[in-house]
Amino acid sequence: MKDVSKQRTIALISHGGAGKTSLAEAFLFLTKVTSRLGSVADNTSVLDFEPEEVKRKSSLGSSFHSFPWKKHQITFVDTPGGENFLNDTRTVLYGVDAAVVLVDAVDMVKVSTEKGWAFADSLKLPRLVVINKMDRERADFYKALESVNESFQSPKAVPVAIPIGAEDSFSGLVDLLSGKAFLYDSAGKPTEGPVPGDMADKVAEYRDKLIEAISETNDALLEKYLEGEELGQEALEETLGKAVLDGLIAPVTPASGLKLIGLSSLLDLIVSRLPSPIERGTVGGHPLDDPAGDLGREPDPSAPFGGLVIKTVVDPFAGQLTIFRIYSGTLTPDSGFLNVNRGQKERFGQLFALEGKAQKAIEEAGPGDIVAVAKLKNTLTGDSVADENSPIVFWASQPMEPVVSFAVEAKVKGDEEKVFAAINKMTLEDVTLRLTRNNQTKEMIISGMGQIHLDATLEKIKRKYNVEVILKSPKVAFKETIKGKTKVQGKYKKQTGGKGQYGDAHIELEPLPRGEGFIFEDKIVGGVIPRQYIPAVEKGIVEAMAGGVVSGNPVVDCKVALVFGSYHDVDSSEMAFKIAGSMAFKKGFMECQPTILEPIMLLTVETPDDCMGDIMGDISSRRGKLLGTESHGRKQVISANVPQMELLSYSSSLTSMTGGRGSFTMEFAHYDEAPAHIRDKVIAEYKPQEEKE
Repeated sequence: MKDVSKQRTIALISHGGAGKTSLAEAFLFLTKVTSRLGSVADNTSVLDFEPEEVKRKSSLGSSFHSFPWKKHQITFVDTPGGENFLNDTRTVLYGVDAAVVLVDAVDMVKVSTEKGWAFADSLKLPRLVVINKMDRERADFYKALESVNESFQSPKAVPVAIPIGAEDSFSGLVDLLSGKAFLYDSAGKPTEGPVPGDMADKVAEYRDKLIEAISETNDALLEKYLEGEELGQEALEETLGKAVLDGLIAPVTPASGLKLIGLSSLLDLIVSRLPSPIERGTVGGHPLDDPAGDLGREPDPSAPFGGLVIKTVVDPFAGQLTIFRIYSGTLTPDSGFLNVNRGQKERFGQLFALEGKAQKAIEEAGPGDIVAVAKLKNTLTGDSVADENSPIVFWASQPMEPVVSFAVEAKVKGDEEKVFAAINKMTLEDVTLRLTRNNQTKEMIISGMGQIHLDATLEKIKRKYNVEVILKSPKVAFKETIKGKTKVQGKYKKQTGGKGQYGDAHIELEPLPRGEGFIFEDKIVGGVIPRQYIPAVEKGIVEAMAGGVVSGNPVVDCKVALVFGSYHDVDSSEMAFKIAGSMAFKKGFMECQPTILEPIMLLTVETPDDCMGDIMGDISSRRGKLLGTESHGRKQVISANVPQMELLSYSSSLTSMTGGRGSFTMEFAHYDEAPAHIRDKVIAEYKPQEEKE
């Protein structure tokens, strides 16, 4: 049975381009898991293996691997840093015990790093910070450190090592607690040496800052520090370890993944400072029948099995691969478990450890391991799996809401069924991808996290399922209504030589308050219309409303009263009265000041303080009505009602206004009357179609 105390399960997080994948490839090469240093730049990466990732030279999804280091086993998740794929990052963070946050020594902290840090905050994950790419031109460790401290207040980012040189002269680092300098050769091997003479003052300065930061997390140590007592190395090491675990300090160290400089020191930090599953402690959840309940599971290999699905991959040939983190117990091949959320038992054959694109069959897995099984029938991302005699629902990430939507159709006529089947399969592995049908416009709508997200999805669909898809701006689901009252007659009379058709209906038509729908009232007295024909009149009116009168959009919010009429003993029929009802409604509708209603969305925008004015001005320019603002730390949350047609391209506009720092959600609020120019345009666009029909 494995020694869980020697397990480290971590995620690498940052914005795109900070070097997560290159650093991870360097880990694998340095520990001899791979025989060559894989590179995103030349398409030799072990971790970015999807063709869409190779094309963009960027991670579009999380990948997994592991390696040994000094009698420890480190399992890592290389997460995507692009804005369009951050839901994947947030989801897999539920499967790790700590995070290694990369900051580019040239580009500093960017938006995706801030969001990744916030995700880690929400899960109280201990963190290390790596100032990466120290070998690049204009690399500046201290400026990057300043950027980190400006962006993040907690945990406090404190250097535990500082670089020797920068740019081309970056050659190693000085460990501040031990006072030792390490120079690295081209193979990433460190050699201990003296601290360069010109760095003595800098080392002393940052060592004092580190000791002060460590002392501030422990009252007894702080008292000694303030009294000027010498603090022992062992006490400092122990207190630093606890401060990292408690989320008070995030150690900072320099590195160059490309040149293998600082990596062995970083790996030492990972095994010495970041927690094992045992140190992280009980994993929280709740009983299936009590979401508000409190239930936990200890990371014990002998405990009942429990785990959480953090990713699903669907392949048209290999089938479905389910990836999950084991929180407790021990799992072996040819066994099974209970999908607690769905109440379904699952069986599987082989158990796999993930090695980038490849999977390696293993004989056992326990707490801290991220493993995969194939061809489960009912289990998806976010599901809890457990021993059927000891079920538990672990806390899991809720999918982020999509922010862009397009109408989707097959490029080749006749491929519609294949296209929609392919998209539905993609939604199994990508929970932020949605496929819905707009019943009014008759369009299939695909929604996602951004243009890049949808483009990459369609490329995958073409590659995996050999079908091509076209995206178009979705139609807005307008509606029609009236503002006036009238009383009209609808009379249908047709004589064909035999039995004729006769129906005569008089109706009163008036508007209802917004959102009231439709009311039909029977006011017939004296039998002027026989009872069996009255439902036919209503049916004719309802069908006329569904097809619209002036724009082809459904009619809502009106009341119709059937007040009078006449019939013929021989020629009257349900069909005749249905047509009469339809004729009366259409005639009356045109006499009641017809107008167009447009859907209004509740838009909620989270934006940095300095962008607030631009956002509010932009909302006003989109015919929006501001509802209010709230402060959330250094960000503002703006709520507004905005017409849907003004938000079709809002995602890209918000990114432009905030430099990617803003986010938004929107949901349907209500319908409201469209202004005259919108009304006239919608009606004008319908006329050619009406005439053609």
